[in-house]
Amino acid sequence: MTRVAVAKHLRLLEDAGLVVSRRRGRQKLHYLNPVPIRLIYDRWVSKYTGPWAAGLTGLKAELEANMEKVFEIYIRTTPDRLWEAITDPAIRAKYHFGSQLESDWTPGSTYTLQHAGADGPLVEGENLVVEPPRRLVQTFQALWGEDAAREATSRVTWEIEPVGDSCRLIVTHDQLSEGAPEEIYGGWPMILSGLKTWLETGQTLTTPGSLMYGEADKEATE
Repeated sequence: MTRVAVAKHLRLLEDAGLVVSRRRGRQKLHYLNPVPIRLIYDRWVSKYTGPWAAGLTGLKAELEANMEKVFEIYIRTTPDRLWEAITDPAIRAKYHFGSQLESDWTPGSTYTLQHAGADGPLVEGENLVVEPPRRLVQTFQALWGEDAAREATSRVTWEIEPVGDSCRLIVTHDQLSEGAPEEIYGGWPMILSGLKTWLETGQTLTTPGSLMYGEADKEATE
C-alpha cells in the first residue's frame, strides 16, 4: 500500500471511532481503541467471527508495542456529570464493580481504590493535575497481586471534551514498563463501558466480566 492509501484507511478508522490518534511533536501516533471493539465483541462475536476478533487483538498488540495505551469513548452526558462520575465515590462504586474510592481531589493529594473485603488498596497514587471538568492526571500503582505490585508506577490521564450533547472521554495509560502485564491496563475497556452504561441508562453493566467482579464483591461483604 502507498502512504496515501494508508492515511486514507486510518482516517476512515478514526471516523468510525476504532482508532485514536495522538500527536507527539511532528509524529502522529495511531492506536486501536479497545472500548468500541469490546462493545462489539460483547454483543456480536460468535464462533464464526472469533478469528476476526483474534486478528484485531494481534493488530492492537502490534500498534501499541510502545506500552502507551489510549482508550476513547463517547458518552451522552455533560462534562460536569462525567467528572462527577469519575471522582464521586458513590457513583464510582455503581459502575466500577463496587469499588471504594477515597481522595480530596486536590493537586498533590493521594487517592486509593479498593473493593469491599479486600485486605488493602487495589490501586493507589497521587493526583498530579486536577482541572475539573476537563482533565485529571494521576499516578497509578497496582497493588492487587504480587506480579502487579512489582510493576513500576505508571500514569493515567483522563481528558474530557464536550461534543454537542455528548462528551469525548480519552483515557491514556502511559509510562508503562516494557513488557508490563496486561492485567495492569486490560481492565479499562470494561470500566469505561460500565461508565458509559451507567451515565446513559442508570444501569450497571452485565457482561460476564462485570458480573464476575460483582459476585466477588457481594461474597466479600457477606
